[in-house]
Amino acid sequence: MTVQAQDSSSRRARRSSTMGGMPVNDMPWWRWRSNVRSALHMLSDPVFQQTHWLEGRPGYGDVTDAVYRLVEDTWLDHWSAEKYVGSVFRDTGEAAAVDAVVLRVLRILHQVGADAPVSAYLEHPAWPDALQAARAAHVLLAGNDGEDPDEPPKSLDVLAIMLRSA
Repeated sequence: MTVQAQDSSSRRARRSSTMGGMPVNDMPWWRWRSNVRSALHMLSDPVFQQTHWLEGRPGYGDVTDAVYRLVEDTWLDHWSAEKYVGSVFRDTGEAAAVDAVVLRVLRILHQVGADAPVSAYLEHPAWPDALQAARAAHVLLAGNDGEDPDEPPKSLDVLAIMLRSA
């Protein structure tokens, strides 16, 4: 068997097969990335928030579920997303965009409380800024993963299946 030397260009991140549109294995901690992306998607979509969260439709959690999905495994409530460049995030641009969201939504969470009704978040004066930051981050990460950022968010059951199956 002959082993050929690889040049450094062969080590660049490559797109891999997908499951439900999300890359399965091109990022080392792709499960964390999937959870972060799911949270960003829901936090960035005002129509979704009105029709699912405000109306209490089952299967998508609520605002605090999305916030916890954003920060729970990653500990982004304790340190910068830059810590995960190369494992969860592709570059410092993605990390900075996610940090901007985390700071905004955690500030709102601490002001209204984790047990507040969805309307308290959506009516908070800083919510439009958080939504805009989440949209920018969502569009960036979805685009970098080769996905359409305007597709509707996946339910938590679909996300769980994707995370188990790969």
